[in-house]
Amino acid sequence: MTIDRPHPDEHITLLVADDNSVVRAVVREMIPAGSGIEVVGEAANGVEALRLAVALRPTVTLLDHRMPLRDGLSVVASIGAISRVLMLTRTADDAVVVDAIRAGALGYLIHGQFVPAELLLAVRSVAAGEAYLSPTAARALVTSVRAAPQSRAGLSRRETEVMNLIAAGLTNAEIAGSLVLSLKTVENHVNHIFGKLGAGGRTEAIALWRRP
Repeated sequence: MTIDRPHPDEHITLLVADDNSVVRAVVREMIPAGSGIEVVGEAANGVEALRLAVALRPTVTLLDHRMPLRDGLSVVASIGAISRVLMLTRTADDAVVVDAIRAGALGYLIHGQFVPAELLLAVRSVAAGEAYLSPTAARALVTSVRAAPQSRAGLSRRETEVMNLIAAGLTNAEIAGSLVLSLKTVENHVNHIFGKLGAGGRTEAIALWRRP
């Protein structure tokens, strides 16, 4: 299923899934009237989050990791087919971050590492189909990419790192920041990668990269 990218001025609906009612209330307070973002539902566990995602079809779902019945990680893929997923959790474990992104989450924010304005930016970015990661989550993803074995298709180690980040949904600018490279260097790597993969663009490259 393809999720349409919203127009910049389009109203964004939000489902907040967290077993802590205080956290859900704080999230509501962080979203001011007139922001173009509306909380349309709340869930206290993974089962309820999936049910409401199906019923409400929100633009974005804020999803905690540790919840009863089913944790956030176990429902990312299912919810991600309906709504763009932004993990919003206290869990900073590298493996959880990587597994969430691999399962389909577009963003990952860690409590205590963002301010209200950044939450709004993250929601809007994820609603537009762009990745948004807190610094800790970005480091976890980069560490995982660098630990990956040497790649196929004749890609160098650096090109492999770049391609894995492309597949995770990061833009060229985000990749440059994550790998501490200039934007021009990343653009050159991307062009070389597409040539080696025989891909005409990002979508085709990702499909080829994920092919067994």
